[in-house]
Amino acid sequence: MLATLLRALYIVVAWLLAPIVILHLLWRSLGNPDYRRRIGERFGFFPKQALHDTIWLHVVSVGEAQAAERLVRVLLEQYPDRSILVTTTTPTGSDRVKALFGDRVAHCYVPFDMIGPVGSFFRWCKPAIAIILETELWPNLYNACGKRNVPLVLASARVSAHSVGRYRQFVSLFKETLSHGIVIAAQTQPDAERFVSIGASAKRTHVTGNIKFDFALPDGVVELGQQFRAVHAPDRPVWIAASTHANEEEIAIAAHMQVRKDYPDALLLLVPRHPERFDSIATLLDRQGIGFVRRSTGTTCGNECSVVLGDTMGELTTFYAAADVAFVGGSLVKIGGHNLLEPAALKLPLITGPHTYNAADIAEMFQEQGVARAVNNQMELAAAVVDLLGSSSERDRLGVAGQTLIESNRGALDRLLALLEPLLK
Repeated sequence: MLATLLRALYIVVAWLLAPIVILHLLWRSLGNPDYRRRIGERFGFFPKQALHDTIWLHVVSVGEAQAAERLVRVLLEQYPDRSILVTTTTPTGSDRVKALFGDRVAHCYVPFDMIGPVGSFFRWCKPAIAIILETELWPNLYNACGKRNVPLVLASARVSAHSVGRYRQFVSLFKETLSHGIVIAAQTQPDAERFVSIGASAKRTHVTGNIKFDFALPDGVVELGQQFRAVHAPDRPVWIAASTHANEEEIAIAAHMQVRKDYPDALLLLVPRHPERFDSIATLLDRQGIGFVRRSTGTTCGNECSVVLGDTMGELTTFYAAADVAFVGGSLVKIGGHNLLEPAALKLPLITGPHTYNAADIAEMFQEQGVARAVNNQMELAAAVVDLLGSSSERDRLGVAGQTLIESNRGALDRLLALLEPLLK
């Protein structure tokens, strides 16, 4: 009875929030017009051409889309007669899906978790299976899978100890589906145990690992990085502040000014996370009188240039490959951190802030092994960069250790595919 009341309340609240969601999208679109384009998909209006027998994979944004690349390519190869649909939440995620797969997969935004849009989505794509990467909570979507007997797989699933209480509150909204129809492919044994504790079936809960470790670097990325460096920073020490957010750019720039006291010719590759902020960061650099070039202009960085602003999409790994030291952003502010694996695979010593809860297991693993250094502020960031730039042997040691850690954790994709195979039959 209580579960029924909670579901009814959730449905009502979801509809009441719809106008706020629309206003939020319109506000975000002021900086990035893509947020208002194809807005109909979020409310259940999809292309006229329906899909059939669909393998549906949901990723949130760029990082998850990149992590799912090998999985999607294997599914395309093994199931050529099925429609494959990849949904995202953000426009940047949408752009990444298109860049990776083109027309080989269908793409749309995942509908908001309201009864009408969800029903329209299922009628349009007719999923034979739903694969949700990591752990997104969508009670109506999950419930719809249960009602339609659509197998639901949470891949690379995780739930932190401090999130268990919040998850338990949501579970009542789709408890029957969780206990009977959801397959959990957990990242770690503690994750699996926490899922069982909130109602998942022990028989359907497995430890497969994190498919993010099974990524492949783009072909030729090392050579592209070397070419970039030869043009823009020959014989200069280079560090990168990648995937930065609001207030982190100021910290990175201030740290860079400190680094240049020890290394006057040091170059910073500054790569903000969101493209709608590129112009404001350019204005910030200009206002502070810092010599910089924007990557999008194609201008060569001369001796007077202190910063390259990475304002293009799809070149982050090239920038990593051109650097000596990497700071991975979203971690000095309460965003939760971003992907440490790509720079580690390129043998870069890593620096993060204290806020790495989006991928806490990976961050903790890297820090416990001494591969990544955690800093708390501008002074500590500058000190870490100066220290690492000053020791090529330490950079090499950390680079090899990080790459070894990645190799030792590969194999999750094969274990996940073994779970998917009987469901896809």
